[in-house]
Amino acid sequence: MEMKLEQTPALAMEWRKKKSTKPTSEKIIEFTIKAGGFSSIFLIVAILFFILKESFPFLVGRFDFVEFFSSTAWNPASVSNVTYGILALFVGTVSVTIISMLIAVPLGLACAFYISEFCSPQFREIYKILIEFLAAIPSVVWGFIAIMMINPLIIHGFDVPIGLNILNASIILALMSLPLIVSVGEDALRAVPETYREAAEAMGATKWEVATRVLLPAAKNGLMAAALLGVGRALGETMAVLMATGHSIQIPHSLFDPARTLTATIAAELGESPKGGEHYQALFAIGLVLFILSFIVNVSADYLIRGRKK
Repeated sequence: MEMKLEQTPALAMEWRKKKSTKPTSEKIIEFTIKAGGFSSIFLIVAILFFILKESFPFLVGRFDFVEFFSSTAWNPASVSNVTYGILALFVGTVSVTIISMLIAVPLGLACAFYISEFCSPQFREIYKILIEFLAAIPSVVWGFIAIMMINPLIIHGFDVPIGLNILNASIILALMSLPLIVSVGEDALRAVPETYREAAEAMGATKWEVATRVLLPAAKNGLMAAALLGVGRALGETMAVLMATGHSIQIPHSLFDPARTLTATIAAELGESPKGGEHYQALFAIGLVLFILSFIVNVSADYLIRGRKK
């Protein structure tokens, strides 16, 4: 009896060790998940390092902060007066992004509400497939649509000389961002517990009241994330914007003025600039500005979502 009592603590300790030991398969899965998370951080740091490496000679040499951010003159290929001012490019980028989101976010969230709450089950999947099919259309095809279809519509509808302008690019970007906003928004609405709907309907609420007074507050974080993902999609678009804006370096004063964006400038000029040259390095400096803009959008989204959760 005494031996059994003496052996009990040792047996208990051995049992705890066996219990705490994880199976090999579980360890492999945990390692894979952690590796995937750390690889994302590594890739972001690697991209930032590459952009800094290519733009560093320009940043410590020819770079003039005031000229770069306050001048509208972008003349990197000039023989006598080389200037690197991105103000017009920056304003064009922000203008197109904001106007496209003013179109895409209300329309996308309305589509998400309809598919999630008002659409009949037999048509829900059909509508989702049709909307997500927009995401499969290549960017250059959207550019052709902007030139061949939206361009003449704007010319005849608003009596303007050219239809390749801020409005054209905003419409195209809104259509391109729509599938992402609808998909994420619909997932956020479907993630709301079914008991919320049942409780509201039991109290006599209509479908519209359930959607606006119950689901909208409950899914606001996911819906905000959908909108901000749309902003990121519009901010980084290149080819369609290059073809739809008119590609003119100027500060737009109306929806019908042509403009040029930061991404379109990189796409149009990188292939023509000698590798390692000043023009080449300046384009990577623009890439650094875009990287910082994307970082600010993501950090702001995280801050807003965390604040609303609190």
